[in-house]
Formats: sequence, structure tokens, C-alpha cells
Amino acid sequence: MTRMKYTLLILITTFLMGIAFPIGKLGLAYAPPFLLMGIRYTLAGGLLAIGMAGRAPVPKGGEWLRVATIGLVQTGAVMGCAYYSMHWISSAESSILTFTNPLFVIILGTLLLGARYRPRQWVGVLIGFGGVAIAFGVQLGFGPGTVAGLGGALMFACSTLLIKRWGGRFNVYVLVAYQMLLGGIGLLIMSLVAEKPTFTVSGRSFVIMTCLVIFCSIIQLILWFRLLQAGDPAKTSAFLFLVPIFGVLGSWLLLGEPLAWNAAIGGLCTGVGIFLVNWEGARPTVEKSVAVS
Repeated sequence: MTRMKYTLLILITTFLMGIAFPIGKLGLAYAPPFLLMGIRYTLAGGLLAIGMAGRAPVPKGGEWLRVATIGLVQTGAVMGCAYYSMHWISSAESSILTFTNPLFVIILGTLLLGARYRPRQWVGVLIGFGGVAIAFGVQLGFGPGTVAGLGGALMFACSTLLIKRWGGRFNVYVLVAYQMLLGGIGLLIMSLVAEKPTFTVSGRSFVIMTCLVIFCSIIQLILWFRLLQAGDPAKTSAFLFLVPIFGVLGSWLLLGEPLAWNAAIGGLCTGVGIFLVNWEGARPTVEKSVAVS
């Protein structure tokens, strides 16, 4: 893969990751968050599973439990928290919070796996969380939206460690397909329990759901894993710092959310922190390295 093609795909992929937040918030006008995300990921996972049928072995026996666990954490908990948080905070703020996950990976990797990271990466953690504090100002730690968003980031970090531990057992596309499908089903069940699951069908809601399923889920994930396979995964993951930046800009353009100076500076600081955490990877002292993504 040429450098120009690699750079272009990085920009497209992180743009799709970031733009999913304002598009998802537009979708909340037609369905509650758990239902919206449940439909999104059940369709995306189902379509990708159909496309992979016969091309790679499906999970067997106890492997289904691992895939289901990853799906419930990665797709169910992370996306459920991210979009539930938008009841109280903007989509820009939700994207900033959700993509603090590499910072949590450093902390959890140190506490749970005994990994050892460079001082530069710990500086990145401090800058990243400092960016969150700047973006939210005095609201940090008090609002339910902030708590839900940080909860999603924590679950994102947990899913990263689970994928690192179990992901090598599966074909990567099979894992992506079935974790989305099972996580989406979990979100639909959650919607039945916690929401009034109603979906308003219209031309606009159809376009929003199509964008979320096709572009922001299937295409985005296929491109992301292609990039991870084509280059150094640690260096590729460093470009996740672009996601909250695209999230803030997309929320301004699509939703008219004010581009407040503190959100812009906070998003930039969070991005810099994520970049410092990911660039050149980690030096863990455990047997296997911890992927930060």
C-alpha cells in the first residue's frame, strides 16, 4: 500500500468514526438510543456475517461465549453508553469522551496486566484527561452524560484488552461481524427493558440508518482492519486522535452545535494525548503486548 493511499484511507476511516456521532444524534429524533444502536449493529453484523459465509470458519462451542462477551462489551456497552450520553451532552462531547479509551487502556494495562509504558505515554494520559477537563469545564464529573460517556470509554478499553486476549482465535472479519450482531441483539433486548422501542419510519430516518449501517459500521470497520493489517498496528492506532476532532467538526457542521473554544481546545488536547499514548506502541513486561486502539 502506497503512503498516499494509506494516508487517504486513514482520513476516510477516522472521518467515518467521528461523523458517526452527529449522524447518530440525528437518528435519536426517530428512535431511542438503545433501539437505534441495536438496529444499526444487528443489521451491520448480519450483513457482514452473510458476506463472510463460507469464506472463513464460524466460531464453535465455547468460542461463541467469547465472541458474545466481546460483542456485549464492545458494541453493546460502548455504543449504548456513547449514545445514551447524548441525552445530556452534545455529540461532540460524547465523541471526545468515548475516544479517551486508549488512555484507559494504559491505566488498565498497568494495573491488571503489569504492562510497563514509556514516560511519554503517561504524559499523553495526563494531557488527554486534561483535554477532557478543558472540554467540559466545571461540568466534569457531575453530569450523567459525562458519567455515561466515560463509562463507554472504560468499556472500550476493556474490550480492547479482551480482543487482545481472545481475538487471535478468530478470523478478524468473522469476529467483527458476529460481535456486532450479538452486541446489537443485546442492545435490542436492553431497549425492550429500558425504553419504549419505537422507530419513526421516514425518508430521513432511512438515510440516517443507511449511513450508520453501511458507511459508519461495515465500511469503516473493513477499512480499519485493512489498515491494521497493512501497517504497524500501534502507529496506525495513533491516528485515532483524529476521531474526536472529526466528531467536533461534524457536530458543528451537521447539527449546528456551537464550536466552543473549550470543546475545540479540549478535543485537540485529547487528540494529542491519544497520539502520544499510541505512537510506536508500548513496552509491556508481560508475555504479550497490549494493543491500544
